[in-house]
Amino acid sequence: MPNTSRTRRFLALATDNWPARGYLAVVAASLAVFLYAVYLSPDPGFAAIWPYMTTAPLSILAFLVPTPEWDSSLSWLSPLIFSAGVALSGLVNAALIGLLARALRTGTPHPTA
Repeated sequence: MPNTSRTRRFLALATDNWPARGYLAVVAASLAVFLYAVYLSPDPGFAAIWPYMTTAPLSILAFLVPTPEWDSSLSWLSPLIFSAGVALSGLVNAALIGLLARALRTGTPHPTA
């Protein structure tokens, strides 16, 4: 199955080096603080700013996902949609960090050199 192989290669990029792992740990911590503030804190305030900033610039897409405002019984779904978008943004950013770490490790020449 080529799709499974592609997914494994993508996840390997995001987790096979220390800079990408460290970045994923920061994203997970900021997401945990956000979920704690939303579900357990009496006043979440600006809790979404931490995961939003740690996964920028791709988190802009997660922030633009429509929230279920048409039905107030689905208000619990909005933080989960935002969390999923932040998690995906964090994975993509970690894969880009992994690509950069591989390029620096292998010593590939810079395209402008």
